Amino acid sequence: MTAKVALVTGGAQGIGEAIVKRLAKDGFAVAVADLNLERAKTVADSVNETGGQAIAVKLDVANRDEFSDTTANVAKQLGGFDVLVNNAGLGPTTPIETITPEQFDTVYHVNVAGDLWGIQAAIKTFKDLGHGGKIINATSQAGVVGNPNLALYSGTKFAVRGITQVAARDLAKDNITVNAYAPGIVKTPMMMDIAHQVGQNAGKDDEWGMQTFAKDITLGRLSEPEDVAAAVAFLAGPDSDYITGQTIEVDGGMQFH
Repeated sequence: MTAKVALVTGGAQGIGEAIVKRLAKDGFAVAVADLNLERAKTVADSVNETGGQAIAVKLDVANRDEFSDTTANVAKQLGGFDVLVNNAGLGPTTPIETITPEQFDTVYHVNVAGDLWGIQAAIKTFKDLGHGGKIINATSQAGVVGNPNLALYSGTKFAVRGITQVAARDLAKDNITVNAYAPGIVKTPMMMDIAHQVGQNAGKDDEWGMQTFAKDITLGRLSEPEDVAAAVAFLAGPDSDYITGQTIEVDGGMQFH
């Protein structure tokens, strides 16, 4: 595959970091976009030290203008722009009666508005460069079936699936594909925090909290971030050129469709 350019939001840790490293391995020049610029630099440095090409950029995905500027700047710095991975997201544990307006605004601005601003920014940059591209959005197993204690998170991830389908229809004429990936129970700091909070809310330990979500995994193990990155790599590469509007569930068989 000829060298292409990808931007990964939330690329400084967890699933995002694994996506960055996998895309770099596959020959992409990668922009590691994150609110935590120092961590993003660490990830970019690790890619460059192993023969890849990466840069770190600070990005608040909830800021529309900042997102637009970032995609344009990445295209200039890396010589192109071909793939956007809208990976950044928040996953607070929110029993329904505890949700506040402030929580709602914060989570929906990052998880939903952030994807919309990213899609808008990618469209503009693709058009400025005179070609199509690929947009890949992070939904979740919790965006396919509602999960306990995750009303805000699940709601945003259901929304991402809907936005993905509409964008796929609207952008096909511009040779832009739009797909989503739905991780299951992944060994990331965010998932460990969710398990901790769910366990605490029930007066149980972290393992009990984790098993609330993990007990139905057909393959019998929690996901590694690299499992998810492999699916994203497929969506970013040429083998998925005839796929759009789809959500790939990477959940070890928690549910079948």
